[in-house]
Amino acid sequence: MTGKSAKVIVLRKLPAAVEARMAELFDVEFNNEDRHLDKAEIASAMARADVLVSTVTDRIDAELIETAGDQLKLIANFGNGVDNIDVDAAYARSITVTNTPSVLTEDTADMVMALILALPRRMVEGDRIMREPGSFTGWSPNWMLGRRLGGKKLGIVGMGRIGQAVAKRAIAFGLEIHYHNRNRVHEEIEQELGAKYWDSLDRMLGHVDFVSANCPSTPATYHLIGQRRMKLLKQGAYLINASRGQVLDEDALADALEENRLGGAALDVFEREPAVNPRLLEFQNVILLPHMSSATIEGRLGMGEKVLINIRTFLDGHRPPDRVLPTLAEEH
Repeated sequence: MTGKSAKVIVLRKLPAAVEARMAELFDVEFNNEDRHLDKAEIASAMARADVLVSTVTDRIDAELIETAGDQLKLIANFGNGVDNIDVDAAYARSITVTNTPSVLTEDTADMVMALILALPRRMVEGDRIMREPGSFTGWSPNWMLGRRLGGKKLGIVGMGRIGQAVAKRAIAFGLEIHYHNRNRVHEEIEQELGAKYWDSLDRMLGHVDFVSANCPSTPATYHLIGQRRMKLLKQGAYLINASRGQVLDEDALADALEENRLGGAALDVFEREPAVNPRLLEFQNVILLPHMSSATIEGRLGMGEKVLINIRTFLDGHRPPDRVLPTLAEEH
């Protein structure tokens, strides 16, 4: 199985340049309508494909993998996170899974920093006001007062590539860096960022002014910030989530906002995406974005390039550079 002999099925529409290159290299079936495929349609694709190109919106569970055709040997995910794929089930069927790491680090960090800036300075609120005729009648000393960033404390939950990139940006705006992570980062990184490590997330939440969730979606991070921890946040704290929606209990967030315990929140991902908790729509001090933190032309092209490299390397008989190891393999 090499090159044009390999049947590659792409589940969502990718950038034109990426699809054009795929068409040159492989026998490809595209989703030209960019329609989200249901489970039966994905099963049909997995019954025919040698290589499946999935995205973060395509749920590929153990049931689908169990019924996949024997010819399916690679799932090349167009995305960094692979919580949409049962990697262990794929491994059991001798199906390799790859992702596209590192490409989106800077783009996501840019958006997180933009939200950290926009939220306390009420930028989105101000934009809404200017679109309502007659709402702005002129400057006044007490008009649209927000909060200054300089001197405040930023608590980063998850100090991986994106968390560190956020910290580098935040330093430039005078924020003091604090972080909680499963493992403490190297001392050199802490020194570079001037970052303080907290082994207790509970204690850190009560100490910082901003909380940025930058951790992956795993069973351990499901509702990592829920009802109990939401109550540990400082009065007037700001909460930003551009990682995975399941990390945050949105009902607990709505409760905190209703009780005026938080200064505001900014979300780019949602617990039941694409659905948004309707309670969150009622708050002016909440910024809601449609999962766009990684949405840059450069980022998407970079992701496509990684998908192409992973497929070509695999079809050439080599281990793809971005292979995702299953948890059951890591335990041995």
